[in-house]
Amino acid sequence: MGASSNRGRSRVVLSEINVTPLVDVMLVLLIIFMVTAPMMKQGLEVELPQTASTGISTNDKPYILVIKKDETLFAGSTQIPMANLREKIQSTFETRKNKQIYIQADKSVNYGFVAETMAEIRAAGIFSIGLVTLPKAK
Repeated sequence: MGASSNRGRSRVVLSEINVTPLVDVMLVLLIIFMVTAPMMKQGLEVELPQTASTGISTNDKPYILVIKKDETLFAGSTQIPMANLREKIQSTFETRKNKQIYIQADKSVNYGFVAETMAEIRAAGIFSIGLVTLPKAK
């Protein structure tokens, strides 16, 4: 009786896709991207001068001092007043093996301010100073 009663009924296969897990995964990925995207931005907006010299290679993470258009100094994302530059550099380089500083100055910054910054760096005991530039377009 069970076999004969199933013959009259037809089985319907449900072919719907459950999109709820897909939406959950996409929302998690979106949140992860929104949190990590601001952390990937590095550096400050500085318009570098262009030169024809070749680049140099370093093994250690370089210490880059950024001079913005308004003559403010930054080490990473930390602003350093000119009055505290010497002490900050001395305390930073007490434990560092690589005693090099790279200056990344905007091309519109007054040359005298860059020279004053370099003098403060030398007064702090760092004599290996490099200037960061862009390669000249041919």
